Amino acid sequence: MFALVACGGSDSGSDSSKAADTQQSAQSAGGAEAAGEAGGDTDDKTEPPLTGDIEQKAEAAALTAYPGTVVKSEEDAEKPGMYAVKVKQADGTSIEVYIDKSFKVTDTKKEGTEETEDAS
Repeated sequence: MFALVACGGSDSGSDSSKAADTQQSAQSAGGAEAAGEAGGDTDDKTEPPLTGDIEQKAEAAALTAYPGTVVKSEEDAEKPGMYAVKVKQADGTSIEVYIDKSFKVTDTKKEGTEETEDAS
C-alpha cells in the first residue's frame, strides 16, 4: 500500500495507475512528443485529412508510384499546397509520398530514414 501512495500520488485510486503510465510513457518518449502525439508531425500546424475526390486522387497517385496500403492522407502543413500520403508497403516499411495539387508525386520520405529523403 505504501508503494502505491508514494508512486501514484493521485487523489483517485483508479486514475493513479493511468496517470503513472502516462507520465512514464511521456518520459520514455521524450515528454512533449508523447503529449502532442495527436497533433501530427508538426508542433504548431494542423494537417487536415484529405476527403472526397481529392483524397481518392491523391491516394491513387501515391499507390501507383508506391504500391501498398494507405495509412493516412492529409494536407501537408510543412509544404503548403501539397498533399502527403503515408503508404505501408508490402515489406512492412512506410513511405510518405508528397503530391502536388495536380496529383503528381514530387518527393518521398521513408519513415525512420530522414537522411535519405531524396534517394529516389
